[in-house]
Amino acid sequence: MDWNKIHADFKLNGVSIGEDSISEVAYSFIKEGEDFEKEIGDFLQCWIDNKETIEVRTSGSTGIPKLIVLKKEHMVNSALATGDYFNLKPKNTALMCMSASYIAGKMMLVRAMVLGLQITIIAPSSTPLKNVVKQFDFCAMVPLQLQNSINKLHTLKKVIIGGAPMSASLKEKVQGIKTEVFETYGMTETITHIALKKINNNTEKTFSILPSIKITKDNRDCLVIDAPKITNATIYTNDVVEIISETEFNWLGRVDNVINSGGVKLHPEQIETKLSTIVKNRFFVAGVPDETLGQKLLLVLETDKQNPSILEEIKELKTITKYQIPKGVYTAQNFVYTPNGKINRKATLRALNL
Repeated sequence: MDWNKIHADFKLNGVSIGEDSISEVAYSFIKEGEDFEKEIGDFLQCWIDNKETIEVRTSGSTGIPKLIVLKKEHMVNSALATGDYFNLKPKNTALMCMSASYIAGKMMLVRAMVLGLQITIIAPSSTPLKNVVKQFDFCAMVPLQLQNSINKLHTLKKVIIGGAPMSASLKEKVQGIKTEVFETYGMTETITHIALKKINNNTEKTFSILPSIKITKDNRDCLVIDAPKITNATIYTNDVVEIISETEFNWLGRVDNVINSGGVKLHPEQIETKLSTIVKNRFFVAGVPDETLGQKLLLVLETDKQNPSILEEIKELKTITKYQIPKGVYTAQNFVYTPNGKINRKATLRALNL
């Protein structure tokens, strides 16, 4: 496949760019651009070289960041699948507000080059729509960016959310708005999403997989993915799921986050979804060693307050079981975050000596 082949309708920041000029644009970004533009320039140079593969760094949110090798052909296939799913057409507009250091940002560029999108690039931030005035057809964000953009979402027609699960309170905030909001399931190894779930104005509660993908479970109840168009190897995930049909599944949480408290298995992600309806600070729940229970459930809050009274409110929640009520609350003035803005749970717990 010819990686130098750029769709005739591709535009970057309003400028038409073809095979003959993309190298010059990349060089300009690297030499004269801001840090986020240099990352874009580096990726564009790698994309148009003669190699069939490209190295991509994982986010590090569920383990130590590592470099993996992806085929450019598979990245093109992923872009085409997204284009088909969302009916993206040449000359549609896209907003890129994520770092090109990671797969989500890289794939926004690939989609634009392959599908002929007119993409506008802005510096990654937690408030990406703050200065946006024109409307865009398509955008990708992490939940924190969406959280801070609710009052400006009318500038986007479709937005996909990835990198971390959406909280129940965030899902509630996007109900009734015209912008179509989709939660994604995927990882670097699957070249972003392999499944999507429409969050607003939709009664479906499950993820639907993209075409040409097969899903099963292993003996841990974790998702197994076969996707020959985007990866040569079968992917064994650490995501505990409930398979509804050949094309649908529910995500329950990470197997490596499961807390065994007195023989009861607790999924932090499910508990956090329930707690997000009343806990306003950033937070997570975790299991720490306990002589009696093996592990006990704790709530960790990002706050300056030393003695929050949130436990009494949690006990009144009708959706929560007695086993899902935290046994204690710890506070941190600042959580530890990964480079792309996700909470690093293990590092935060270590900083609290837990």
